[in-house]
Amino acid sequence: MNQQPFNLTFLQAAHNTAPRLIREMPRSEQPLQRLYRAGVDRISPAELIASILQTKNGLELAHQLLHLVEGQLHKLPQLTRAQLMQLHGVGEAQAARLQASLELGRRVLQADPGEQPSVNSPADAANLLMYEMLNLTQEHLRVILLNTRNRVIGIPTVYVGSLNTSVVRLAEVFKPAIVNNAAALIVCHNHPSGDCSPSPEDISITRHLVQAGEMLSIPVLDHIILGRHRFVSLKERGLGFGD
Repeated sequence: MNQQPFNLTFLQAAHNTAPRLIREMPRSEQPLQRLYRAGVDRISPAELIASILQTKNGLELAHQLLHLVEGQLHKLPQLTRAQLMQLHGVGEAQAARLQASLELGRRVLQADPGEQPSVNSPADAANLLMYEMLNLTQEHLRVILLNTRNRVIGIPTVYVGSLNTSVVRLAEVFKPAIVNNAAALIVCHNHPSGDCSPSPEDISITRHLVQAGEMLSIPVLDHIILGRHRFVSLKERGLGFGD
C-alpha cells in the first residue's frame, strides 16, 4: 500500500512553539504525574505520547508529531518507524514503543467492529468528540444519541454558531432523538477559545434542554463543554440540572 508523504516542514513551526523540557516543568504538570492524578482519559494527546516516549523532551516531540499529522490523530499509525526516527530524540526503541501502542489501540477497536461505543461517564462522551471538534473555529452543538443500553446510535450536529437561548431551538435539538427513537441524549458543544468554563448562556440552555427532555421522556443525561484538551460536565457541577 502506498502511503501519503507527510510534510516535514511542519516540524519547524512545531519546534518554535514547543513546551520546555519536562524536568523544567512543575512536577504536578509533568505528563506522567498528570496521568496519575487526573487519569488517562483526561490528559491531552500530547501528554499521552510524551508518557509513552519517556524522553526529557517528550512533550516537544509529541507536539512535533501532532503537527506532522496536522492534528489528525488517525494519521499517526500511518507514520513509519523511519519517519518517526527523523525527529531528533526519537530512537528506534521510542519509535517501536509508540508503534506498539498505536497497534494495540487499533486491535482493541477491531476486536468487535459491529459493536457501537457506549457512554457511561462524562469522559466517555468527551472522548468521542474531543479531537474531532478540537480545531473548530465556531461553536458546534452536537447531540450524542443513546439507546437503552447507553450505546451510541448517532451524533448529529444540530447547530453551528454562538450559543444563546434566543437562537437554539429546542425542537431542533430533540428532533434527531425522536427520529432515531433514542432513549436519552447528551448535549455537547465546543468553546473555540479553548476555555471550557460554562457561560451563563450555557447554563440557561442546559436548564431549558433538561426541562424539555423531561416533558418528552428523552432525558438529557449531561451537557459537555469541550475546550483545548479539557472538558467540563455541567451535570457533574450541578449546573442546569435540578437547579
